[in-house]
Amino acid sequence: MSAHHNVMNDSIRCRCLAVAALALACVPSPAAEPEIAAVTAAAKAHVDRHEVAGAITCVAGAERLLHLSAVGQADIAGNVPMRTDALFWIASMTKPVTAAAVLMLQDEGKLSVDDPVAKHLPELAALKTADGKTPAVTLTHLLTHTSGMGEATGEQRLAARSLADLIPHYAAQPLRFEPGARWEYCQSSINTLARVVEVVSGRSFPDFLKERLFDPLGMKDTTFYPTAAQLARLAKSYKLVDGRLEEASIYPDYDPRRAGRYPAANGGLFSTAGDYVRFCQMLLGQGAYGGKRYLSRQAVARMATIQTGEIVTGFTGGNGWGLGCCVVRTPQGPTAALSPGSFGHGGAYGTQAWIDPVKKVAYVLMVQRANFPNADASDLRRDFQGAAAAAL
Repeated sequence: MSAHHNVMNDSIRCRCLAVAALALACVPSPAAEPEIAAVTAAAKAHVDRHEVAGAITCVAGAERLLHLSAVGQADIAGNVPMRTDALFWIASMTKPVTAAAVLMLQDEGKLSVDDPVAKHLPELAALKTADGKTPAVTLTHLLTHTSGMGEATGEQRLAARSLADLIPHYAAQPLRFEPGARWEYCQSSINTLARVVEVVSGRSFPDFLKERLFDPLGMKDTTFYPTAAQLARLAKSYKLVDGRLEEASIYPDYDPRRAGRYPAANGGLFSTAGDYVRFCQMLLGQGAYGGKRYLSRQAVARMATIQTGEIVTGFTGGNGWGLGCCVVRTPQGPTAALSPGSFGHGGAYGTQAWIDPVKKVAYVLMVQRANFPNADASDLRRDFQGAAAAAL
């Protein structure tokens, strides 16, 4: 080959490299997650005081993420920093998801929340109070923790391999009070609702949620059964003992490494902040998200409307109960930054998710602290929501 051709080839190579470099320079770098400095600082203050190992705070409008940040550590001993994609046991934040599944079936005309539960689960037709009365227990009673249903024992729960396995244990318990007479937080009622979803839909509860909610919403890390890869991102749980954080275990019912466990609709889901906020955005959007409708406006309105009258409900003051959710009647204490009519749910280890339809914003807090005196009334929750509300 002539020197002339070599020079030409070198020239062409140089021009190609220059074009490639220019093209690379024009490719935008991945967008940083939006952050509200005051919200991050509020969470960091609680990490610095060794109240929690780490925390993720997330704030969103109906279609737009407004804030997402991680502080502290996911694993203290391993010196693993908390990341925004960390996985958490969200415990009772599973309950609003269960309620949404029930309401999806109501929207399709396949059930009504006013139905007696025995219409769908005949084995519960004989539920009666201790004095022999057999009042009708409705799906609304189950959704609002006013059913009076008894609970399965720890041994029975650990032996159960399916939601169907639990129903005979619930049927064998007398009602603790007449349905509707008072509010008493009830795990059996929520698991019963999930079994109703299975019977009415003909799908297992995990499959129903995956197909109808999680996959369409893009909630790729929300599951009852985390994979090994997902478990590698699980934030460790801690408890505060004499001013120091010590590792704690997840309740045996929900231990992700225990094989054969039933899909606990009352508290068995694992999720991330980025996943769960999508569910909240759907509710904030009155049942729609990303151009797709999941629930009717009427279903979300009923979910977020107090169904329990003046009965005292919940774990903090000033609340009533909607369908599967706590509803703020009079903001105070940990709910002071929320508007009346805000609704949501917390989890046993301090996770929180609240939708404020007045300010049109959703708040999600992810932590794994086992022994808060009251997980719904943590100072961290109050300070997070307060800092976010003040900044918006």
